[in-house]
Amino acid sequence: MLWFNTHMSQSVKTKPPWIRVKIGHNDLFQATRERLRAKGLHTVCEEAFCPNQGHCWSKGRATIMILGDHCSRNCQFCNVDHRELLPPDPNEPRLVAEAIAEAGLQEAVITSVTRDDLPDGGAAHWAKTIHSVKAMNPDVLVEVLTPDFKGNLTHLDLVLNTWPDLFSHNLETVPRLYPVARPQADYQQSLAVLKHAAAAGHITKTSLMLGLGETLAEIRQTMQAAFDAGCRIFYAGQYLQPSTAHLPVAAYVTPDDFAAIERTAYEIGFAFASCAPLVRSSYHEEGQAEFVRKQALKQTHSHNGAII
Repeated sequence: MLWFNTHMSQSVKTKPPWIRVKIGHNDLFQATRERLRAKGLHTVCEEAFCPNQGHCWSKGRATIMILGDHCSRNCQFCNVDHRELLPPDPNEPRLVAEAIAEAGLQEAVITSVTRDDLPDGGAAHWAKTIHSVKAMNPDVLVEVLTPDFKGNLTHLDLVLNTWPDLFSHNLETVPRLYPVARPQADYQQSLAVLKHAAAAGHITKTSLMLGLGETLAEIRQTMQAAFDAGCRIFYAGQYLQPSTAHLPVAAYVTPDDFAAIERTAYEIGFAFASCAPLVRSSYHEEGQAEFVRKQALKQTHSHNGAII
């Protein structure tokens, strides 16, 4: 049975050395930043203060956030603003596709704020964006990281029917902590989203933030539930408090303990796992891209003229 090291809980006032990261730049990083800003687009890389921004952008991977930069929910771990909500920009699908093409990205992750204020949760806008991206960038690996659409499977199908290369929806934390960390979300509802996507034939992925006060048993139970729902890719990373207004860090999980969690993921049966302090759900991981592309070649499904 997997146990955390006795020194897992470091001082929560001081970040341990394995959390600190140096942001690197290269020509692709600069091109990505310039193109996204020129199109007036938002990235979760910047909005959420992701520590891997330099790494991912330098590797030709960026996470573009559609439907604005204000969220209808107020999750206690997230730095995205939840104030004024604006109507979707009808030009955004085209702008996203153009930015990906002009920046020369090899992998694009599309995510969004949650838009409970919209009748379909923004699902039709999601579908238009994915269609535009795939039409203009046929060789780019497209991963989507969606909200739960309040559990409405009809709305979810609008996204799934565009056949992105990889479908992601994050459980984020263990069910016991949902009332504190995700008070406007529902654990079983998120599991149902993952199960529906997997049942439709999609490669499905989820991610957890650790260090919010979860126990080892809860982590393993949540991983097992995700696998049973059809997830075949699992990520886990360290929660970092964006500001004093957000949930505090309860513990810093050591790299060794993350490695043990990753081993457990493979023992459960996940086809690919990445677990480390700085891993985020949209982290650039060569192994994941290789796995997804191989699966696409094996399946060779055709949906509306698009090969996945």
